[in-house]
Formats: sequence, structure tokens, C-alpha cells
Amino acid sequence: MKPYLTGLLLSLAAITVHAAEPLTVCMSEENAPLSYRTKSQVAGFDVLLARAIASELGRDLRVVPFESEVEKETMLTHEVNALLSAGICDLVSGFPLLASDLGAPTRERFKTPDYPGAKRQRDRPFVPLGTLVASRPYQGTALSIALRSGQPPVRTLADLRGRKVGAVAGTLEGTLISMYRGGYLHTSMVSMGQREDAWGALDTGRVDAMLMTSTAVDARRLLHPTSPVQLADFQRSLGINLGFVALQGQTTLLDATNRVIARSQTSGEMQRWAAEAGLRWLPPSQPDVTSTLSLPALMAD
Repeated sequence: MKPYLTGLLLSLAAITVHAAEPLTVCMSEENAPLSYRTKSQVAGFDVLLARAIASELGRDLRVVPFESEVEKETMLTHEVNALLSAGICDLVSGFPLLASDLGAPTRERFKTPDYPGAKRQRDRPFVPLGTLVASRPYQGTALSIALRSGQPPVRTLADLRGRKVGAVAGTLEGTLISMYRGGYLHTSMVSMGQREDAWGALDTGRVDAMLMTSTAVDARRLLHPTSPVQLADFQRSLGINLGFVALQGQTTLLDATNRVIARSQTSGEMQRWAAEAGLRWLPPSQPDVTSTLSLPALMAD
């Protein structure tokens, strides 16, 4: 066979192999109903969306669950970056689109979080980090109020006065409860530690209400469908969207991701996937990427 024909066939073979490679997406295994481990696989809204992105690219989907052992959210950003920079995955889902967490990293190297096949934490190498680039957002975030069964309706934070309101120390939700109207809810507030069982406190009547993210309430309903906890008629946008992130230079991948997100929102597929996953789909807010949270706006009546 002539040399140029041999080279052509090898090139075609390489293209075929590359096209057959699955799209690998890393997802948190503890972020129901967006993504969560169930038995031997990962389920949730993010899986349905990622499957559509893989189909758009003509590739199969492979999901890699990960579990962070780092408590500070700023470190989680570096862990996500390490997963991408180490080539463990092409995309990471469910990433909060904050300007401070995108772009060039603030550290040169970091270790990956736990994932199937990873070495022990002490044996993992420090991975040189790249630059994070986000897709367009696919989900907004909001605060909701979870109520103990039988509680009267709640439409504003002021309606919580006179009830036992759980406030977890060191959280955004706890801060909002303690700061609302300069301490308006102090006499009703029940201080709680971050390791306490908030849902158990609601079930037993230790507290009557708690401010929580909408996805936390959705997760409770999904994983504990018989729970008597109710959802108040209250919702306050956090102004933070969720999207996918990849490394800088993955233009084709991010373009396909953005096409799927835009198309599925318009067609209603996004809403159908959310209903299937037990997620209350929230339209992304503007801007797509936010710089800071506004506490006054979150506490406004």
C-alpha cells in the first residue's frame, strides 16, 4: 500500500476512535435532585441534560460521581478545576456561576476530590490547574421556607414571627433570619449547628419553619416522599445560576452545551426533565454570571 494511503487510513481510524469516545461529565453524588448516587449509578436532572448534550455531539455519556471532602466552597472550585485539568472529565455540572470562581485559578495546583478509581487522598498528586469557562446557565436558585406539618401559611419572612424558626449558624439562611429587620425574628429564632438534622427538627417540632434552598426542599421530597414537611408560599431568588464548566479552549464542547440548553428551554424539554427528576425548574436570572450576593435584596419584603 502506498504511504499516503496508509497515512489517510490511519487518520480516518483516529477520527473514528475519537468520535466514539464518550462524553465524560463529573457530577456531585450528593446534590439531589440535580445529581445523586442511587445504587450503582448517578441519577437526577443533570444526567438527563448531559445525555442530551452527548447526543448533540454524537457521543455516549459517561458520568463520573465525585464527593468533596473540603468544607469551604472556595476549595470546591479548585477541586472541580482539578477534575477537569487532570482529564477525569470533559464537563462538570451543577456549578454555581459566580465570577470569582471562573477564569484563571487563584492556586497553581490542587488535588482532585474523591471519585471512582481515585487514589487515597494522601497519594493523589497535585494537579496543575487551568482556566474555567462556563456554559450558559440552565437553572436558577432560590430560597424557600419549609414548614412543619399543620403550620399556617407563610408568604413573607415577617410571617415567621412568633414561630420557632431554625437558624443554622454560619450559613446564608441563618444569617438572613438573624439579620432580618434588624433582629425582628430574634425572639422566635432557634440556633442550630451545621451538623444538626434540620429535617428531624421540623419532623419532631423542635422548630416550626426553616429557610432553605429550593433544591434542598426538592431533595427532601424526592428522597423522603412520606415526609410531612410542607412548602410555604414563599420564594426568593438568590440571583445565582447553575451551569456546566469546562477548561478554556473547549469551544466545540461548550457551543454544543449552549445549543442544547437554549433549545431545551424553548421547546419545554428542560421543564419536562425537571418534572421527571423531581426538580422545580427555576428560570436562570440575569446576569448569567453574578459577582456578589445582595443581602438587602434577599431580606426585602
